[in-house]
Amino acid sequence: MKPKNIMDTDWKLLQKKYPNQIEEIIKKLEAKYPIQYLIGNVDFYDCIIKVNENVLIPRFETELLIEKTLLRIKKLKIDNPNIIDLGTGSGCIAIAIKKNMNCTMNALDISKKALEVAKENALENKVEIHFIQDDMTKVSLNNYDVIISNPPYVREDEWVGEETKHEPQNALFAKENGIYFYHKILKIIQKSYNKPRFIAFEIGMDQGEYLKKISQELIPDYKITVEKDYQNRERYVFLEKEGN
Repeated sequence: MKPKNIMDTDWKLLQKKYPNQIEEIIKKLEAKYPIQYLIGNVDFYDCIIKVNENVLIPRFETELLIEKTLLRIKKLKIDNPNIIDLGTGSGCIAIAIKKNMNCTMNALDISKKALEVAKENALENKVEIHFIQDDMTKVSLNNYDVIISNPPYVREDEWVGEETKHEPQNALFAKENGIYFYHKILKIIQKSYNKPRFIAFEIGMDQGEYLKKISQELIPDYKITVEKDYQNRERYVFLEKEGN
């Protein structure tokens, strides 16, 4: 019997994929195991993105980050930008941007297993991306026109849904009340000799004002704006280098 809150199309996919294990699948769903991992992929910004327990499941809020970023890059008239996606996970951000604009795309993650998934997704979606295994808090960020990141930003003491316990925890939680990775990235940019023209972050809904403050302190030559998601929650920070 189909569990409640499962779409008919998803249920049919599960029945087809697990014809002899459907009772086990129902038990997993009842235990809040993510249906996306059971199906094995998600639709994301017109891309098919493979997911498993090595990567965070892409959220719809991140699709809006991509949409807004593409519009900003076009408005700034940055031709064939050199872009890096920090903390790429499944590669969904890098892949979606590469499929929708002419650019040089780089995607960084500290996790070897996550990068294996991201590389498969790049092949599946027929895009060329340069993958880098490194720590986003230590990497050089010189010579990029655009930096984009949806880093871990959930506070370590913050309650999250039970289903997230199956996702990689280091892709969710961050120190310093969730601000740790933004702070580190901005400090690297502060010290860079060739700073990016545009920076895009997805953020937690209560982090906008603090990011405004530390951005103005660390990189005062950038214009900062905080924008909201579809649920009217502050979700994105955009920084444009002034004087270009």
